[in-house]
Amino acid sequence: MSKRKVLMTASVWVHIRNFHLPYLREFQRLGWEIHVGCAGIPDGAPHVDSAIALPFEKRMASRANLRAMGILRRRIRQERYDLIITHTTLAAFFTRLAVKGMRERPKVVNVMHGYLFDDDTPAVKRQALLTAEKLTAPQTDLLLVMNAWDDRTARKYRLGRRIERIPGMGVDFSRLDAAKDTDGKRLREALNIPPDAFVLLCAAEFSPRKSQQVLIEAMRALPQSAVLVLCGTGATLKDCRARARELGVSDRVRFPGQVDNMPDWYRMADACVAASRSEGLPFNIIEAMHAALPVVASAVKGHVDLIEDGVSGLLYPYADAEALAAAVRRLMADSAACADMGRRARLDSEDYALQRVFPAVMDRYLSALDGP
Repeated sequence: MSKRKVLMTASVWVHIRNFHLPYLREFQRLGWEIHVGCAGIPDGAPHVDSAIALPFEKRMASRANLRAMGILRRRIRQERYDLIITHTTLAAFFTRLAVKGMRERPKVVNVMHGYLFDDDTPAVKRQALLTAEKLTAPQTDLLLVMNAWDDRTARKYRLGRRIERIPGMGVDFSRLDAAKDTDGKRLREALNIPPDAFVLLCAAEFSPRKSQQVLIEAMRALPQSAVLVLCGTGATLKDCRARARELGVSDRVRFPGQVDNMPDWYRMADACVAASRSEGLPFNIIEAMHAALPVVASAVKGHVDLIEDGVSGLLYPYADAEALAAAVRRLMADSAACADMGRRARLDSEDYALQRVFPAVMDRYLSALDGP
C-alpha cells in the first residue's frame, strides 16, 4: 500500500519553519510522504521528503508567480496528492489556481492567517482581493480562519466549501518557560537603559502594516522615564530611525535589529506595544502575554481577539498616537493594575499554547479528507 501524500505550500520557507514544523512532523509520524513548495527552501529541510522550489514574488501580477503556478500544476498531476495545505495569501491563491479545472484533484485546505483585508482597506484593493478569494473558493474544501472578522467575512462571501475558526497555529511556550529565571537587568545595561525606566517592547518586522512610526510619535507625549525598544528589521526601519531623530526622541528609542533570544527581551520589558494596521492572530503578542506583559495595542482585527480591554491590556484607535500615549501613561501611573493585566494576559495566553491548539488543527486538516 502506497503512502498518502501531503503538499504544504507557502510564499517562503521561513513561514513554514516558524509556524508549521510540528504539523509536518506529525504527518511524518503518521506515515505520510511530505512535499513542501515555497521560495527559499533549504537543502535538508526538516520533515520534508520532497522540496519544490517555487519562484514566488510579492507582486501578485508577477510572471514568476504564474511560473510557480505552472510548476505546481505539473507536480500535483504527477504526484496525485491526497491533501494540499496552503498558507499565506500569495501562495494560497496560486496553489488553488493550479488545481482549478482538474477533473480529479486533492482535497485543499487554505489557512487564512488574517492579512487579507478589513473594513478600512481601500475599495479597489479590497475588491481585487475579494475577487481572488471568490475565484478560488470552489477549490477550497476547508478554509481555516483565525479571528472573528475573517470568520464573518469568509462566511458572508462563502469563501470556502467549509469554514472553521481556529485559535492560530499554536505557540510553543517551552523556550519562554525554560528561560523564566533570566534577568533583564543585564540587557537593559547593554542598551544603556536606566534601571528605573518603563520599557515598552515591540518585536516585529518593520513594515507599513506594523506602523512602528505611530509608536515613535507617541513617545513625544510620554515622560522621560519611558523607553521604546523596537526589535526587528525591514523596509521601514530607516524611516523610523529618521522619524525618531526628527521628533527629538531618539535618545529614548532603541533599534537593536533582529534578535533571537526573545525570552530575555520580554524579561527586560514592562509592557508590550503594537500599532499594526491589521493582524491575523499575532505570534509576538501571544508570546508577550505569556511572559506576563500587559499589552497596549491598536484596536484592529487580531488584536481585539486576543486582548480584553482593561483586563489583559489596553486597546486604542489605530494610528492615534495620543491615545496610545494615554494608555501607556495609565500603566505607568498604576503599577498594581499593570501587574494585574500582566497576570491576566498570562492566563489568557494558555488558550493559544501549541499543546492545546495542535490536536484541534491537526484534526481539522485530516477532516478535509472526508466528504465529497
